[in-house]
Amino acid sequence: MYTLKKSLGQHFLKDENMCRQIVEAMPVHEGLQLLEVGPGGGAITKYLLELPGVTFRAVELDAEKVEYLQKTWPAIRGKLINESFLDMQPPFSGQFSIIGNFPYNISTQIMFRVLDWREQVPVVVGMFQKEVAQRIAAGHGNKDYGILSVLLQRFYKVEYLFEVDEQSFNPPPKVKSAVIRLTRLEAPLAVKSEKKFTLLVKTAFGQRRKQLRNPLKGFFDKTFLQGPIFTKRAEELTVADFVTLSEHML
Repeated sequence: MYTLKKSLGQHFLKDENMCRQIVEAMPVHEGLQLLEVGPGGGAITKYLLELPGVTFRAVELDAEKVEYLQKTWPAIRGKLINESFLDMQPPFSGQFSIIGNFPYNISTQIMFRVLDWREQVPVVVGMFQKEVAQRIAAGHGNKDYGILSVLLQRFYKVEYLFEVDEQSFNPPPKVKSAVIRLTRLEAPLAVKSEKKFTLLVKTAFGQRRKQLRNPLKGFFDKTFLQGPIFTKRAEELTVADFVTLSEHML
């Protein structure tokens, strides 16, 4: 057997129906390259290993789990990468999709890494703490809409698929969980400068209760700042609004 490590945010799924539902949310096609992040005790791994025509790999930081997985599912030998997802290089050349019951303590960082790899990653199916899933999926005008929503939705369509009961896990987490799917857009909105766009979004939401004219005054010339859009708050702007604004930054 294996031990659960609180420091790694480990809560393992034990509900087989839920495991199958997560796997079924991943569109599978011949030649698919698939990376599982944090297989842990192998709850969904055993189903992923059975997918036909798929080249599968898994990244797991915990050496004890790596040993357990190799003993329990010999088919996984040679497919495990024993390091942190946040430190690894892309595990495949070409396109690959990502799936996982993501460790909740690094789930936001996982999504920023997906953004770095977006040219290679067409689909992500992940289980998150419910609040994080809601933030990623939220549309403008919603209180959950924020930095993560805007940065990810510029490149991906986000679907909030279903919620997972605490009793589906061992041990039951103190938070609710939800599964979302990100599918890369055919035509993401282009910006002149990624750096400026990201700075704009982070600064706007840094003072989300204020009209945009206040937090953003250093980014635009005085005349442009008189525009009606600056009387709005960050959460009222669509992703396209942020893209358009970023074109006018000094």
